[in-house]
Amino acid sequence: MVADTSPAPRTAEPRPGTATGGRPKRRTAAWVAMYHSVSDCPDDPYDVTVTPARLERQLAWMSGRGLRGVSVRELLAARARGMERGLVGLTFDDGYTDFVTTALPILRRRGFTATVFVLPGLLGGENTWEPSGPRKPLLDADGIQRAMAAGMEIASHGLTHLDLTKATDQVLHTEVNDSRHRLAAVTGGDIEGFCYPYGFLDERAADAVRRAGYRYACAISPGPAGCGDFALPRIHIGQADTPVRLELKRRLARVHGRALEGV
Repeated sequence: MVADTSPAPRTAEPRPGTATGGRPKRRTAAWVAMYHSVSDCPDDPYDVTVTPARLERQLAWMSGRGLRGVSVRELLAARARGMERGLVGLTFDDGYTDFVTTALPILRRRGFTATVFVLPGLLGGENTWEPSGPRKPLLDADGIQRAMAAGMEIASHGLTHLDLTKATDQVLHTEVNDSRHRLAAVTGGDIEGFCYPYGFLDERAADAVRRAGYRYACAISPGPAGCGDFALPRIHIGQADTPVRLELKRRLARVHGRALEGV
């Protein structure tokens, strides 16, 4: 008896991005971390400060999990290509001077990038919007250019850190549009991102940001339905966030709607 040497029928392989059976395979949801100030200042009534040592350990935890911190601009570009797996968006609100003096060297040692949301109406000023707590200096034009030269994304936090949901139409327009134009003049490039002060937004604020020409905006919690990339949720990272807490926040990101879903 002669053995049958004809090739066996080939089993169809699943297409990239699909699971067996033809069902779309869900990509790992990326998430965006929200930082503010990085310093050894012990006076922190609003939980917006992490020490340099804590930031080092938090970024080391990310690296140990095979994660790489990137700017929101880079994260969204990777998501559009279906390549966001293993990326974490890193954002630093308010544009404190300590981003350049303290956070930037730590990020560069890891090969990470980040988005810095600055206030062009308060360049070289202080965090005057906070009613109490320590006064902290804000980046000036030179500091912004140093951050950009190091590969960081510069984006807008409005002009003067106002709650846009309570602003008049004229003030809303000024805070959103003028901040973009002023930052473009400082950086010499396009400003793609916006961050709502305090994380507060409504449909009117989101529409104003979209009309101003930004490509995305960050909030804290998911915004009104239909805002999409103009209400990107983020996870607050503070001094108390040890590796155990970070892992828990990572796992809960999708459950609480604070992850950027893929397909």
